Amino acid sequence: MRFRSVMLAGLAVALTACTTTSLPATNPIESRWKGQSAGVFFAKYGPPISDTASGSETLYTWRGGYKNTRVPAQFEQTKDGKRGKQTAPARTLYLSCTVQITASEDYSIRSIRPVADRPGVNGPSYCAEFLTAE
Repeated sequence: MRFRSVMLAGLAVALTACTTTSLPATNPIESRWKGQSAGVFFAKYGPPISDTASGSETLYTWRGGYKNTRVPAQFEQTKDGKRGKQTAPARTLYLSCTVQITASEDYSIRSIRPVADRPGVNGPSYCAEFLTAE
């Protein structure tokens, strides 16, 4: 009996040590938007395509940033600096971004994460390029 009481007291102490803390931003998009108003985000980029209430928070799904860009063909460089054999054909990239935004009761962004992302023109994430541009 005494052992059970000690274990319950230890468990209670362990659980009281668990608190919800604000985690640091995990991606460049979150670094830019975390803590700001979701209204500012939606005013700048357009309305969400869906929203789901979950207790005191709301989960929004947003899609946008549609862009077509042409990537030129790539060629080998010869020893004398001339263009050699083609290594990759020219192509068109169809870029877009989908993110999930968690907003609190006061409409501030608590987290924002890419759901559907594509390689960008200048980096590995088009969502990061589009949503972090000033």
